[in-house]
Amino acid sequence: MRYGRLTDLVRLALQMQGRADGLSLNDIGETYEVSRRTAERMRDAIRDAFPQVEEISEPGERKRWRLPPGTTGRLADPSIDDIATLNRGAELARQSGDIVTADNLDILSDRLRAGLSGPIRTRLEPDIAALLEADGVALRPGPRERISEETLNDLRQAILAGVWINADHRTRASGLLSQNARLGPLAMLLGEGRQYLVAYSDWAEDVRLFALAGFERIALSNESFERSEDFDLNVWLQRAFGTWQEEVQDVVWRFSSAAAADARLYMFHPTQEITDEPDGSLIVKFRAGGFREMCWHLFRWGNDVEILAPTELQQMFRMMLKKAHL
Repeated sequence: MRYGRLTDLVRLALQMQGRADGLSLNDIGETYEVSRRTAERMRDAIRDAFPQVEEISEPGERKRWRLPPGTTGRLADPSIDDIATLNRGAELARQSGDIVTADNLDILSDRLRAGLSGPIRTRLEPDIAALLEADGVALRPGPRERISEETLNDLRQAILAGVWINADHRTRASGLLSQNARLGPLAMLLGEGRQYLVAYSDWAEDVRLFALAGFERIALSNESFERSEDFDLNVWLQRAFGTWQEEVQDVVWRFSSAAAADARLYMFHPTQEITDEPDGSLIVKFRAGGFREMCWHLFRWGNDVEILAPTELQQMFRMMLKKAHL
């Protein structure tokens, strides 16, 4: 039995050509969420279409398959959707303050666009403009921090090179300046609102968040920094709601029947569990810290949300509401 989904096969061929180490059956199964037998059929379909497929043997009798450069020919040509996606990503990066990524995406878009035929290029610009407007990207309002390109470049270079940095950083709350702080950069959290560096602090001997807007000086060292093998960024981030790292607790919210349909569309936290109640309300449960950011988010729901647990979050929410009315 042959595998016949053309769009998947085209994508698989491009992936086999685009990765120097090729793909294994496990890679195919995970990417396309198919069984091992279906993954074998997909591989066989590619081998039938492209006899140039190279088989790579690994220790333990494992095998991978790849296509030599240029095998897929015009299949690798970008589509209008590809170009529009890059433009959309560049605009979102620019709005979030990540100018470096936005510029790099623009350059990549220009390179792909140069390979398109004349007629496609002619109609490309109005199509992209229409897609961006439909997505609400081009005209999206809202505040964001402006982070200098030098800061983003220095931190990105340090992360890629795997080196310690020495930095002068001013904290948000107190305004105090920490001079010559020795940090091991792990990742940058970019997006709407506040933006942070996740880094190992040599002074605190732990992973901390540092507001990107607080960096006043960054100097890359020649000393290698190696993240702990036990550190998992995704697991670390899941401890928080947003970016605040606090003690993880059980959180329970109840959305009214009027807000339940809207609330059900949200992924509030990766660990969340939702339950529909007989009265039409919606219960949301998850484990995280970051109560202040939870309160900021819950303000938009007004009286349609009730905090059932923990008590500390209930008290903080009431206190912030009280201050907002002063």
